[in-house]
Amino acid sequence: MTSTTSHRGPLQGIRVIDFSTVYAGPITAMLLGDYGADVLKVELPAGDPARTHGWSVKGPDGIQHGLWWKVIARNKEAMTLDVRTPEGREIILKLVADADVMTENFRPGVLEGWGLGPDELHAVNPRLVLLRTTGFGQDGPYARRRAFGSLAEAMTGFAHLTGQPDGPPTLPPSGLADGVAGITGAFAVLTALRARDHGDGLGAGRGQVIDLSLFEPLLGIMGPAPSAYDQLGVVPTRQGNRSRNSAPRNTYRTRDGQWVAVSSASTSVAERVMRLVGRPDLADEPWFSSARERVAHVDELDGAVQNWIEGRDLDAVVEAFEEVGAALFPVYDVAQLFADPQVQARDAVTTVDDEDLGPLRMQNVWFRLSGTPGGIRFAGRRLGQDTDAVLTERLGYTPEQVAALRKGGVV
Repeated sequence: MTSTTSHRGPLQGIRVIDFSTVYAGPITAMLLGDYGADVLKVELPAGDPARTHGWSVKGPDGIQHGLWWKVIARNKEAMTLDVRTPEGREIILKLVADADVMTENFRPGVLEGWGLGPDELHAVNPRLVLLRTTGFGQDGPYARRRAFGSLAEAMTGFAHLTGQPDGPPTLPPSGLADGVAGITGAFAVLTALRARDHGDGLGAGRGQVIDLSLFEPLLGIMGPAPSAYDQLGVVPTRQGNRSRNSAPRNTYRTRDGQWVAVSSASTSVAERVMRLVGRPDLADEPWFSSARERVAHVDELDGAVQNWIEGRDLDAVVEAFEEVGAALFPVYDVAQLFADPQVQARDAVTTVDDEDLGPLRMQNVWFRLSGTPGGIRFAGRRLGQDTDAVLTERLGYTPEQVAALRKGGVV
């Protein structure tokens, strides 16, 4: 299936200026664009560093096109603009005057140094919602430190808790903190737009500034560790793929060398697992009905599950777990993900007709709305591809004026 939906989605009419770079802010803008917002990606003339991150493919034009860029910049027009010049500042203010949302992730004080702080932006457009995403937030002793998602993953304790008990702290293989912050940013933007349009606490029609850090959303989804430390003095440690909330929960290797993940968050599922693997005696123990007590007996439970799984091939293990209604799934690599019938049925990895690379597979929109579904209209654009069109069609510049701006290095 090729994703070329003609329905723009429920956010049609919302204008977004994506002036952020790399991941968190751009993910927010990507999500808004997926559901119909009109997103303009504004880059300094050198371009967003994310253009060169990760794998790339050389197109017929001889240019290397970053595959992560094709995803993260989808549904966004692309223009270059040096806002540090007087002419560039004038142009961005003209764009802001007609926008609903602007995203940025420069260190605190950078926009202000360019004469583009919240006061200047709201002077030309009081309705603007300004999302400011930084590593540590707009205030506090770390506010001006350089930061990326990996530092947030270290600071929050995520890396400390990830990995095997006898191994080192482990960072995720992708931008987890940026992704969590990006999703949070989209929620924050929509919350602020609702407040603007309904006058909740601000006065009708007033936009506001959103102060979003990379570390706080990730900290927020990591469970009750702060409360446990506060009340019990507990400092959690790494425990591999086990869970401190339920057991058995782990990855296990089958006889034919495949890996599966098992989760038993509910007592009924845990009981099915133990009866399946031939240990009904454990399921009948008085302590088994308590998830906390099952965790205390994790070695015994894990051993029983592993002994049973390692004596069977993957297909037999999956079939047996399905028959008894227990929760198990193979650990996929990306090739297996592509071949999965559920992924195919949901079009979770869809095909986009890209002007540079032709048919291009990528992740589809993240949730399904029955009436206003949104979709991927196009993949990430080339650097400055829409600059001329934005200046002439949206702002009324003449081709001669655009040529002069380009000669002066403004665009």
